[in-house]
Amino acid sequence: MSDLLIQINNLSKVYKLYSSPMDRVKEVLTKKKYHKNFHALDNVSFNVERGETVGIIGKNGSGKSTLLKMIAGIVAPSAGEISVEGKISALLELGAGFNGDLSGLENIHLNGTLLGYSKEYVRNSVESILEFADIGDFIHQPVKTYSSGMFVRLAFAIAININPEILIVDEALSVGDMRFQQKCYRKIREIKKTGTVLFVTHDTGALANFCDRIIWLDGGRIFKEGRPDKILDEYQAYMSYDIKEMQAVTLYNSDKINEDVETHDTSTSRPQAFGNGDGYFESVRLINQETEKECSVISGGDIIYIDFTLKIDNDIDLPILGFTLKDALGNSVVVTNTHFEKVSMNPLKKGQRYNYRFVWEFPFLRSGKYSLDIALANGTYQAHEQIQWINDVLIIVVRDSRPYQEGRGFLVPTGIKLVIPH
Repeated sequence: MSDLLIQINNLSKVYKLYSSPMDRVKEVLTKKKYHKNFHALDNVSFNVERGETVGIIGKNGSGKSTLLKMIAGIVAPSAGEISVEGKISALLELGAGFNGDLSGLENIHLNGTLLGYSKEYVRNSVESILEFADIGDFIHQPVKTYSSGMFVRLAFAIAININPEILIVDEALSVGDMRFQQKCYRKIREIKKTGTVLFVTHDTGALANFCDRIIWLDGGRIFKEGRPDKILDEYQAYMSYDIKEMQAVTLYNSDKINEDVETHDTSTSRPQAFGNGDGYFESVRLINQETEKECSVISGGDIIYIDFTLKIDNDIDLPILGFTLKDALGNSVVVTNTHFEKVSMNPLKKGQRYNYRFVWEFPFLRSGKYSLDIALANGTYQAHEQIQWINDVLIIVVRDSRPYQEGRGFLVPTGIKLVIPH
């Protein structure tokens, strides 16, 4: 059995765009060119191994859906090669392949036939499909009466209960409710044991938790590819602030702190930053209140200071300061800023340095490695410009040896405050 289920080499897809339907007719009759070429995909190559879950990300129009449709065999390539081994089940468009006038039960049999399964196989799968979809008596009603949530429940139930080797999902799970989404993700984990999953979603939490690899498409090309923790921070910066490339930065003392982390993971020793350059963080330090010393190993309940120095190169009239604590997968565990904490800050003046301190009770979290982002912005929370945002400025090891405390558990801390020295 091959370990490679999908092999894509130099794949391209070109669409002809016409200004009007008449231009299409003119081109046929006169042999004169009336169209413009649009490269939905341009020379894309990658492989997917058995057992991988690969997330495809990118802004609208970057080629994500076109790529999935080509892998599913719905759209033919203009150039390049696609090699797929194994049964594919694709959930690409809500209700695709459904006949609105037929009942849900009738559509199960219709979809099974379209996917190439025997009547007996589909009949034997009906019970598990109905149990997973959990739409009750609506299964006997025409699907044109279904809500979007019911549509996706039935479609996903059909897609995953025919035991596909390759499952392709394009944004469909964003329609379902939270309970159903969790059920789907549990099923995806089962499919990963013997097959592979490709899916498109804007849910970065799902990408971080379920994907082994991320492929970032931009303008029909692969812009970046790698582990979620190496891609998603930059992707979120791009989607929020149109920042595509982040620059490595060196801060006073942050490298020393990171070197003290027990895992000795040097791959994260250079934090990445972006911003407009009106100011920057000169130093960031983590201090334990009890010992009054810099630290990198923390337990739940410790009072922690985040001390930092800002150097301002241009006036900042409406400063906002904040930080984010992330787990090893890149999921945000704690997110706060001066706006959330209702801290009023004075304008920051050009040529000045400012020292600040966040004070907070560290939450009770699972033992492991976490990272800290820190940011300075100018404007309001709803409309602001990033002055500097630094990803993974500090790496923290949580060693929670204290017993679980009833009523607290794994809680986000409250009462985080900013101390401004006089």
